[in-house]
Amino acid sequence: MKRTLKPLKSARKAYSDDRADNSVKLYETENDLPGNTRAALCQLINQRLVDALDLQLQLKQAHWNVKGPHFIGLHELFDKVNEAVASYVDLIAERVVQLGGIAEGTVRAAAQRSRLAEYPLDIADGAAHVEAVARALSTFGREARNTIDLADELEDADTADLFTEVSRGIDKWLWFVEAHTQATK
Repeated sequence: MKRTLKPLKSARKAYSDDRADNSVKLYETENDLPGNTRAALCQLINQRLVDALDLQLQLKQAHWNVKGPHFIGLHELFDKVNEAVASYVDLIAERVVQLGGIAEGTVRAAAQRSRLAEYPLDIADGAAHVEAVARALSTFGREARNTIDLADELEDADTADLFTEVSRGIDKWLWFVEAHTQATK
């Protein structure tokens, strides 16, 4: 399900209505953000967490299965991007816990809730993997930027800053991947 940015004042409602059970377990914390804000943030950040886990596994899929004349370069690039995304996964999960929430980082959660398109399992050619990886990075980058805006609406500069860092990194890796298809004319 694609969520568009809601007008200001509706970010809390958008993320409190996002789950059928409409509940988020929060631990006691001295964090000074209000409980309803922390709950909305935890839902938002957990959505990015499952997206990031899916992205990480898609990168490994490309890394393991790439073939063709640029095999070694792409094989190594996809692994480096995967390592960077693994560090983003950890930052994202830890932010949920810092807010008193529970990081929902299982493979099953990722499979059920990721907003990334399914990675094609029947490709081998390096160019096809570059295209699929670029699409996944682009989607995740867009969602990270949406998260920055929503975190700002929820008045959490720390989460917005975290996703600014993630977004900047994803844009760099997207550039590295897309450079394989961009030739000078």
